[in-house]
Amino acid sequence: MRPASLDAMPDPVRRAIRGVLVDIDDTLTTRGKLGAAAYAALERLRASGRIVVPITGRPAGWCDHIARMWPVDAVVGENGAFYMRYDGAAHRLIRRDAVDADARAANHARLDAIAREILAAVPGAALASDQPYRSADLAIDYCEDVARLPREEVDRIVTIMQAHGMRAKVSSIHVNGWFGDYDKLSTTRLYMREVLRVDLDAERASFVFAGDSPNDAPMFAFFPNAVGVANVVAFADRIATMPAYITRAASGAGFVELVDFLLAPR
Repeated sequence: MRPASLDAMPDPVRRAIRGVLVDIDDTLTTRGKLGAAAYAALERLRASGRIVVPITGRPAGWCDHIARMWPVDAVVGENGAFYMRYDGAAHRLIRRDAVDADARAANHARLDAIAREILAAVPGAALASDQPYRSADLAIDYCEDVARLPREEVDRIVTIMQAHGMRAKVSSIHVNGWFGDYDKLSTTRLYMREVLRVDLDAERASFVFAGDSPNDAPMFAFFPNAVGVANVVAFADRIATMPAYITRAASGAGFVELVDFLLAPR
Protein backbone atom coordinates (compact mmCIF):
# COMPACT_ATOMS: atom_id res chain seq x y z
CA MET A 1 0.00 0.00 0.00
CA ARG A 2 1.35 3.44 -0.94
CA PRO A 3 2.25 5.62 2.04
CA ALA A 4 0.02 8.55 2.89
CA SER A 5 1.26 12.10 2.56
CA LEU A 6 3.03 13.29 5.71
CA ASP A 7 0.46 16.00 6.32
CA ALA A 8 -2.18 13.26 6.65
CA MET A 9 -0.72 12.30 10.04
CA PRO A 10 -3.42 13.23 12.60
CA ASP A 11 -2.51 16.18 14.80
CA PRO A 12 -2.89 14.26 18.10
CA VAL A 13 -0.44 11.67 16.73
CA ARG A 14 2.00 14.37 15.63
CA ARG A 15 1.87 16.08 19.01
CA ALA A 16 2.52 12.80 20.84
CA ILE A 17 5.79 12.04 19.02
CA ARG A 18 8.59 12.06 21.61
CA GLY A 19 11.48 10.82 19.51
CA VAL A 20 12.84 10.51 15.97
CA LEU A 21 15.01 7.63 14.80
CA VAL A 22 16.62 8.32 11.44
CA ASP A 23 18.62 6.46 8.83
CA ILE A 24 21.63 8.42 7.55
CA ASP A 25 22.47 7.62 3.91
CA ASP A 26 20.00 9.20 1.50
CA THR A 27 17.61 9.99 4.36
CA LEU A 28 19.62 12.50 6.36
CA THR A 29 22.22 13.00 3.64
CA THR A 30 21.78 14.06 0.02
CA ARG A 31 24.07 12.60 -2.64
CA GLY A 32 26.53 11.61 0.06
CA LYS A 33 26.65 14.97 1.84
CA LEU A 34 25.18 16.06 5.18
CA GLY A 35 23.79 19.49 4.39
CA ALA A 36 23.52 22.42 6.77
CA ALA A 37 19.71 22.36 6.77
CA ALA A 38 19.53 18.66 7.69
CA TYR A 39 22.11 19.03 10.44
CA ALA A 40 20.28 22.09 11.78
CA ALA A 41 17.08 20.03 11.78
CA LEU A 42 18.79 17.50 14.07
CA GLU A 43 19.75 20.35 16.40
CA ARG A 44 16.22 21.74 16.40
CA LEU A 45 14.76 18.34 17.22
CA ARG A 46 17.17 17.82 20.11
CA ALA A 47 16.58 21.35 21.41
CA SER A 48 12.84 20.67 21.39
CA GLY A 49 13.35 17.86 23.90
CA ARG A 50 12.78 15.00 21.45
CA ILE A 51 14.94 11.89 21.59
CA VAL A 52 17.15 11.77 18.47
CA VAL A 53 18.97 8.59 17.41
CA PRO A 54 20.52 7.88 13.99
CA ILE A 55 20.05 4.22 13.01
CA THR A 56 22.57 3.40 10.30
CA GLY A 57 24.54 0.79 8.43
CA ARG A 58 27.64 2.95 8.72
CA PRO A 59 30.73 1.69 10.59
CA ALA A 60 31.90 1.87 14.17
CA GLY A 61 34.55 4.44 13.30
CA TRP A 62 31.94 6.84 11.96
CA CYS A 63 29.57 6.15 14.85
CA ASP A 64 32.19 7.02 17.45
CA HIS A 65 32.38 10.47 15.86
CA ILE A 66 28.59 10.78 15.52
CA ALA A 67 27.93 9.87 19.16
CA ARG A 68 30.51 12.38 20.36
CA MET A 69 29.99 15.27 17.95
CA TRP A 70 26.44 15.31 16.61
CA PRO A 71 23.37 16.66 18.45
CA VAL A 72 22.01 13.16 19.13
CA ASP A 73 21.27 11.00 22.15
CA ALA A 74 22.95 7.89 20.72
CA VAL A 75 23.63 6.10 17.45
CA VAL A 76 22.90 2.51 16.37
CA GLY A 77 25.50 1.37 13.81
CA GLU A 78 26.38 -1.40 11.39
CA ASN A 79 22.70 -2.33 11.06
CA GLY A 80 22.40 -3.10 14.77
CA ALA A 81 25.85 -4.43 15.64
CA PHE A 82 26.09 -1.92 18.51
CA TYR A 83 24.84 1.28 19.99
CA MET A 84 27.06 4.12 21.16
CA ARG A 85 26.28 7.13 23.30
CA TYR A 86 28.39 9.85 24.82
CA ASP A 87 28.12 10.44 28.56
CA GLY A 88 28.86 14.13 28.89
CA ALA A 89 28.97 14.06 32.69
CA ALA A 90 31.52 11.24 32.74
CA HIS A 91 33.32 12.49 29.60
CA ARG A 92 33.36 9.07 27.97
CA LEU A 93 31.88 7.13 25.10
CA ILE A 94 29.74 4.15 26.10
CA ARG A 95 29.39 1.28 23.65
CA ARG A 96 27.17 -1.79 23.82
CA ASP A 97 27.75 -4.58 21.26
CA ALA A 98 25.14 -7.08 20.16
CA VAL A 99 27.83 -9.78 19.73
CA ASP A 100 30.77 -10.26 22.11
CA ALA A 101 34.39 -9.51 21.21
CA ASP A 102 35.42 -13.17 20.88
CA ALA A 103 32.65 -13.86 18.37
CA ARG A 104 33.49 -10.72 16.39
CA ALA A 105 37.16 -11.72 16.23
CA ALA A 106 36.27 -15.24 15.10
CA ASN A 107 34.09 -13.84 12.33
CA HIS A 108 36.72 -11.56 10.79
CA ALA A 109 38.55 -14.27 8.84
CA ARG A 110 35.22 -15.57 7.53
CA LEU A 111 34.23 -12.08 6.40
CA ASP A 112 37.52 -11.63 4.55
CA ALA A 113 37.07 -14.91 2.66
CA ILE A 114 33.46 -14.11 1.74
CA ALA A 115 34.50 -10.65 0.53
CA ARG A 116 37.08 -12.20 -1.81
CA GLU A 117 34.46 -14.62 -3.15
CA ILE A 118 31.97 -11.83 -3.83
CA LEU A 119 34.50 -9.59 -5.57
CA ALA A 120 35.55 -12.49 -7.81
CA ALA A 121 31.95 -13.42 -8.63
CA VAL A 122 30.53 -9.93 -9.16
CA PRO A 123 32.71 -7.76 -11.43
CA GLY A 124 32.36 -4.08 -10.60
CA ALA A 125 31.56 -4.63 -6.94
CA ALA A 126 34.05 -3.36 -4.35
CA LEU A 127 34.64 -3.33 -0.64
CA ALA A 128 32.98 -0.26 0.81
CA SER A 129 35.53 2.49 1.40
CA ASP A 130 34.52 2.52 5.08
CA GLN A 131 35.17 -1.22 5.57
CA PRO A 132 38.41 -0.61 7.55
CA TYR A 133 36.36 1.16 10.22
CA ARG A 134 33.84 -1.67 10.68
CA SER A 135 33.81 -4.01 13.66
CA ALA A 136 31.18 -6.64 12.83
CA ASP A 137 29.91 -6.58 9.26
CA LEU A 138 30.95 -6.76 5.63
CA ALA A 139 29.88 -3.91 3.35
CA ILE A 140 30.00 -4.35 -0.41
CA ASP A 141 29.71 -1.17 -2.47
CA TYR A 142 27.35 -1.39 -5.42
CA CYS A 143 26.96 2.31 -6.25
CA GLU A 144 28.65 4.67 -3.76
CA ASP A 145 32.19 4.77 -5.20
CA VAL A 146 31.65 2.40 -8.15
CA ALA A 147 29.44 2.50 -11.21
CA ARG A 148 25.94 1.38 -10.21
CA LEU A 149 25.53 -2.37 -10.58
CA PRO A 150 22.42 -3.89 -12.17
CA ARG A 151 19.82 -5.13 -9.71
CA GLU A 152 20.53 -8.78 -10.56
CA GLU A 153 24.17 -8.31 -9.53
CA VAL A 154 23.10 -6.77 -6.23
CA ASP A 155 20.88 -9.82 -5.74
CA ARG A 156 23.85 -12.08 -6.46
CA ILE A 157 25.81 -10.42 -3.64
CA VAL A 158 22.90 -11.04 -1.28
CA THR A 159 22.67 -14.68 -2.39
CA ILE A 160 26.37 -15.34 -1.75
CA MET A 161 26.16 -13.81 1.71
CA GLN A 162 23.08 -15.83 2.60
CA ALA A 163 24.69 -19.04 1.32
CA HIS A 164 27.33 -18.55 4.01
CA GLY A 165 24.71 -18.16 6.72
CA MET A 166 24.96 -14.39 6.89
CA ARG A 167 22.13 -11.95 7.31
CA ALA A 168 22.18 -9.63 4.29
CA LYS A 169 20.49 -6.28 3.80
CA VAL A 170 20.50 -3.86 0.87
CA SER A 171 20.90 -0.17 1.65
CA SER A 172 20.80 2.66 -0.86
CA ILE A 173 24.56 2.27 -1.47
CA HIS A 174 25.85 -1.01 0.03
CA VAL A 175 24.95 -4.63 0.62
CA ASN A 176 25.71 -5.35 4.27
CA GLY A 177 26.18 -8.85 5.64
CA TRP A 178 26.85 -10.10 9.15
CA PHE A 179 26.76 -13.10 11.47
CA GLY A 180 24.42 -12.65 14.40
CA ASP A 181 20.75 -12.53 15.28
CA TYR A 182 20.35 -8.76 15.38
CA ASP A 183 19.21 -5.92 13.16
CA LYS A 184 18.43 -2.21 13.38
CA LEU A 185 15.24 -2.84 15.33
CA SER A 186 16.57 -5.27 17.93
CA THR A 187 19.43 -3.00 18.96
CA THR A 188 17.23 0.08 18.97
CA ARG A 189 14.92 -1.79 21.33
CA LEU A 190 17.94 -2.72 23.49
CA TYR A 191 19.12 0.89 23.71
CA MET A 192 15.67 2.17 24.60
CA ARG A 193 15.26 -0.41 27.37
CA GLU A 194 18.75 -0.22 28.88
CA VAL A 195 19.39 3.52 28.72
CA LEU A 196 16.05 5.33 28.51
CA ARG A 197 13.94 2.73 30.36
CA VAL A 198 11.48 2.85 27.47
CA ASP A 199 9.42 -0.21 26.54
CA LEU A 200 9.51 0.36 22.79
CA ASP A 201 6.89 -2.30 22.10
CA ALA A 202 4.44 -0.41 24.29
CA GLU A 203 5.46 3.06 23.07
CA ARG A 204 6.17 2.50 19.40
CA ALA A 205 3.44 4.96 18.36
CA SER A 206 5.26 7.81 20.08
CA PHE A 207 8.38 7.42 17.91
CA VAL A 208 8.93 8.16 14.24
CA PHE A 209 11.45 6.22 12.21
CA ALA A 210 12.59 7.90 8.98
CA GLY A 211 14.28 5.90 6.24
CA ASP A 212 14.60 5.20 2.54
CA SER A 213 15.71 1.65 1.64
CA PRO A 214 15.26 -2.12 2.14
CA ASN A 215 17.51 -2.35 5.21
CA ASP A 216 14.99 -0.06 6.92
CA ALA A 217 12.18 -2.58 6.39
CA PRO A 218 12.11 -3.94 9.99
CA MET A 219 11.71 -0.38 11.27
CA PHE A 220 8.99 0.49 8.77
CA ALA A 221 7.05 -2.61 9.78
CA PHE A 222 7.43 -1.98 13.51
CA PHE A 223 6.66 1.73 13.82
CA PRO A 224 3.07 2.66 12.93
CA ASN A 225 4.15 6.25 12.24
CA ALA A 226 7.25 5.49 10.18
CA VAL A 227 8.07 8.02 7.48
CA GLY A 228 9.85 7.48 4.20
CA VAL A 229 11.62 10.30 2.43
CA ALA A 230 10.39 10.56 -1.15
CA ASN A 231 13.19 8.46 -2.66
CA VAL A 232 11.91 5.38 -0.80
CA VAL A 233 9.61 4.76 -3.78
CA ALA A 234 12.65 3.53 -5.76
CA PHE A 235 12.62 0.44 -3.52
CA ALA A 236 8.85 0.02 -3.22
CA ASP A 237 8.95 -3.45 -4.81
CA ARG A 238 11.61 -4.60 -2.33
CA ILE A 239 10.06 -3.46 0.94
CA ALA A 240 7.28 -5.73 2.17
CA THR A 241 5.83 -3.09 4.52
CA MET A 242 6.24 0.46 3.32
CA PRO A 243 6.26 3.34 5.83
CA ALA A 244 2.91 4.80 6.85
CA TYR A 245 3.80 8.27 5.55
CA ILE A 246 6.01 9.82 2.89
CA THR A 247 7.53 13.26 2.44
CA ARG A 248 7.22 15.34 -0.71
CA ALA A 249 10.97 16.00 -0.82
CA ALA A 250 13.75 13.45 -1.16
CA SER A 251 16.74 12.70 1.04
CA GLY A 252 17.94 15.46 3.39
CA ALA A 253 15.26 17.89 2.25
CA GLY A 254 12.68 15.25 3.12
CA PHE A 255 14.11 14.95 6.61
CA VAL A 256 13.93 18.74 7.04
CA GLU A 257 10.30 18.56 5.88
CA LEU A 258 9.60 15.93 8.56
CA VAL A 259 11.20 18.02 11.30
CA ASP A 260 9.33 21.15 10.22
CA PHE A 261 6.10 19.17 10.36
CA LEU A 262 6.77 17.74 13.82
CA LEU A 263 7.83 21.07 15.29
CA ALA A 264 5.06 23.15 13.73
CA PRO A 265 2.90 25.05 16.27
CA ARG A 266 0.33 22.87 17.96
